[in-house]
Amino acid sequence: MPRFSRESRKRSIPLAAFVLVFVAGILALLLFDYTLHATSTNAFCTSCHSMQITKQEYEASIHYANASGVSATCADCHIPEAFVPKMITKVIALKDVYHELAGTIDTPEKYEAHRWTMANRVWDQMISNDSRECRGCHNDERMVTSVQSELAVQSHERARNEGYTCVQCHKGVAHTLPEEPDEE
Repeated sequence: MPRFSRESRKRSIPLAAFVLVFVAGILALLLFDYTLHATSTNAFCTSCHSMQITKQEYEASIHYANASGVSATCADCHIPEAFVPKMITKVIALKDVYHELAGTIDTPEKYEAHRWTMANRVWDQMISNDSRECRGCHNDERMVTSVQSELAVQSHERARNEGYTCVQCHKGVAHTLPEEPDEE
């Protein structure tokens, strides 16, 4: 059996360490990627008890069932494609998990009591990013105005001219519009 010299053993330790770190890095990236995808599915998004309310609303909306047969997912509307905004969104979404576990929104009554605040947080985000996720599917340049009503064509033109973004007119497309609380 060949014996390795002290010199060859000294060289093989850093090489083995490099290979080990490299393989561990690849495995960590694969696990990270898997986790990102798994936590962006409708099944994951609606797995909390409180999200059953939004799941029912979504499944009754045009974003779920429509003549084209194309459905938008929770992630399509709520999770950006670009990496940094996606990571920021994922971290911010931890508050929803916290509120579910803390019991803040774990019943329909509690959920409804917080719906206005939650909806406004989402709307503010969409306004601040010019409805980026909406525009992932809905593109002004590809709109077929010949199949839109005259009112829709005029409204879209006015919105473009005045700098409106999608959510300023299309609130409640996939979820029930919350009632604005009475000022006390």
